Amino acid sequence: MKVAVVGAGWAGCAAAVKATQRGHQVTLFESARIAGGRARRVETTLASQPLQIDNGQHILIGAYTETLRLMSTLGVDTNAALLRVPLRLEFPNGDGLIFPAWRVPAAVQALIGILGARGWAWQDKWSLLRVARRWQAGGFECPADISVATLCRGLSPRAMAGLIEPLCVSALNTPAERASAQVFLRVMQDALFSQAGGSDLLLPRTDLSALLPDAALRWLTERGPAPRLGVRVEALSHDADGWRLNVRGGDVQGNDETFDAVLLACPPAEAARLVETATRPATLKAETVRWIALAKSLKHEALATVYAQVSSAKPNTQAASLSQPILALLSSPDEPAQFVFDRGQLGGPSGLLAFVVSASQGDQALISAQVLAQGQRQLGLPLELVQTIVEKRATFACTPNLQRPEPQIAPGLLACGDYVAGPYPATLEGAVRSGLQAAQLLG
Repeated sequence: MKVAVVGAGWAGCAAAVKATQRGHQVTLFESARIAGGRARRVETTLASQPLQIDNGQHILIGAYTETLRLMSTLGVDTNAALLRVPLRLEFPNGDGLIFPAWRVPAAVQALIGILGARGWAWQDKWSLLRVARRWQAGGFECPADISVATLCRGLSPRAMAGLIEPLCVSALNTPAERASAQVFLRVMQDALFSQAGGSDLLLPRTDLSALLPDAALRWLTERGPAPRLGVRVEALSHDADGWRLNVRGGDVQGNDETFDAVLLACPPAEAARLVETATRPATLKAETVRWIALAKSLKHEALATVYAQVSSAKPNTQAASLSQPILALLSSPDEPAQFVFDRGQLGGPSGLLAFVVSASQGDQALISAQVLAQGQRQLGLPLELVQTIVEKRATFACTPNLQRPEPQIAPGLLACGDYVAGPYPATLEGAVRSGLQAAQLLG
C-alpha cells in the first residue's frame, strides 16, 4: 500500500520503518525541521560555541527491548551511543540504591541491590522486600483504580523516597499520589524482575535525534520516498480513491496527496483535529467519535530540563563534575529537580549539567531559579544557567483508571504514540512499541 505517516517522533519513525519492512511504500511527514518529536535535538550555544542539547533529558533502560532492536536494525552502534550502567539511585552524599554489575537473574540482582542500599536501615530494606514479594505473589497485578501511593502503603518513608517516588516520577512523569499503580507495576516487573540487565540505565552519549530518528530518516531515504521535514499536514479527507492529505510547507503550498492508509503519529490533540477534518461530524461512526473524545480528554504533565554550567569548569575540556554520570536529588516543592546528569561524562562539554524536573510546575523563570539554588546547595557547585526547556505537554498524566484511545480509528486510519492504549507509560519504549503495532495493523 501507499502509506502516509504523519509525525517523525519515535513512534512515527518506528511505524515508518516497520511498514517499509512489510513492503509498503511509506512517506513520512514532519512539520518540524528536526525529527524526534518530544525527544529531539535542540541547537544552542555555550561560551559562544554551538552546542547540541535535548528538549528533555531522557534515558533508556535495558528492558527497552524493542527500542534497542530497532536501533540495531537502523545500524546504530548501541554500545557506542549508550553508556550502560547498573541501576543507580545514588544521592550526592553517597546514600541510595545501587544494583550490582554482575549478570545474575533480575530478581537476585534486585535483592542484592536492596540489601546493600546505603543509608537504609534494616527496617527500610525489609519493608521494601516484603512489599515486592507481595507484588510478585499477585503477578504484578492490582486494581486499576488505585494510585502508586496506595499500592505502597506499608513501605518505610526512606524506601518510598529512595526508590518508589524517583522511579515513579521518572517513568510515569506523574507523582506517586496520583499515578496509576497498574502501569507502575508493569514498569517494575519489566525493569526489575523480568530479565538480567533489564534495570540497567542506558545513558545517551549523543543527542536524542541522533540516537534513533536521524538513523531512521537515512534508512527510509535509502529504501523509498525521502522523509519530508518542515511539511505540515493541514487536513485529511476520504473518498473513493483513498485518504487525501492536504499538505503545506517545503516545496508545496496546500497540495493534496492521496494514500491508501494513514498512520497518525502526532500528539493526541493534533491527531484528533485531523480526524475531525476527515469527514463531517454528522457522518462519523460512534467508535470514531469516541476515539476523538478520548484523545481530547487526556490530561498532560510538563517536564522541565535545566541546563547549567559549573562556572569553574572549562567548556572545551573533558572532566567530571559529579561522582557519577547521574545522581538522584532530594526533591521538594522549593527544590523540584529529581535527577541531575553530568553531560561532561556523556560526550558533552565539561561542567555541563542537566537537571530534570518531572511533573514540573511553575513558569520557566521560577523553575530555573529554584533548580540553580537546589544544585548549588545539594551539589556544592557554583552554577550558571545555560538554558531551561519546559515541555508543557511532555506526557499524558498516567492516572488510575485512565482510558486511552485505541490504535484503530477507522478503516485505513490508525494512530500511534506513547499515549495510545498499551501497558506502558509515556516512555520511548512505549512510543516505539506503539509505532510497531500500528504498522502491523496495516496488514
